[in-house]
Amino acid sequence: MTAATPAVSVCVPAYQAERFLGATMRSVLAQNFDNFELVVVDNASTDRTEVVAHSFDDCRIRVIRNSRVLPLAENWNLAVHSSRAPLVKLLCADDLLRPDCLRLQQQALIGRADLALTACRRDFVDDTGRRLVAGRGLRGLIGTHDRTAVARRIVRDGGNPVGEPGSVLFRREHFDAVGGFDGRLRFPMDLDLWLRLLDHGDFHGMADSLAAFRIRPGSLSGRAGRAEYAEQRSYTRRIGGVRAVDRAVSSVNAPASRLRRQGLFLLAGHYARQP
Repeated sequence: MTAATPAVSVCVPAYQAERFLGATMRSVLAQNFDNFELVVVDNASTDRTEVVAHSFDDCRIRVIRNSRVLPLAENWNLAVHSSRAPLVKLLCADDLLRPDCLRLQQQALIGRADLALTACRRDFVDDTGRRLVAGRGLRGLIGTHDRTAVARRIVRDGGNPVGEPGSVLFRREHFDAVGGFDGRLRFPMDLDLWLRLLDHGDFHGMADSLAAFRIRPGSLSGRAGRAEYAEQRSYTRRIGGVRAVDRAVSSVNAPASRLRRQGLFLLAGHYARQP
């Protein structure tokens, strides 16, 4: 790796993201680890997303603007394909990183060729950045686990125990090998990628809460409801290498997981209505 090649690429696909993109970029630039690049891919937004992206004077930032709006998976794949580092994090344009995130996650993967990816716990925050819930995720997945153990936990959980892209750091070579995000999926698109990456190595879950996922009632996740639940259930039923008992546990846990997620969006909506 040459001196000009960063150790980590943070890739931010952005669409109509003017409201939160600045905070997301500031959270990356505030890292106490500076050997990274920040790649923002503006998906032909019609608001001020491009203006916000260009408003930062930092040589580690690259801004790419699409000439037309690409489908979600295609834009996410473009963002990762535009990266130059061996380690990659895809960060949604309204989510946040804690200052230690890149340093600790990069340390977790460096020198561990057996690991394909690492994930941290994350906080859930509302539109204003108010913390709704702290340290969520990775139940049963702290430490190092192989693909089978992660698959069993996913099926048992009924949701996404690994976490959203912002909480995950993976290897670019493995991303290229598995073909990136699968656009045939919508809601479990990230979870599907994590499992395919684990064909190339183990998973390491970190107990630290190093990222924040923004809960917004009007977001794609907030509007999903039954459609997300149905696609998630369909996807987990297709995961192989698990036991009958795992699927039995899933039939109980999946509805509870959905209710917990709905509760978070209701809580975020409550705070959004406060004066």
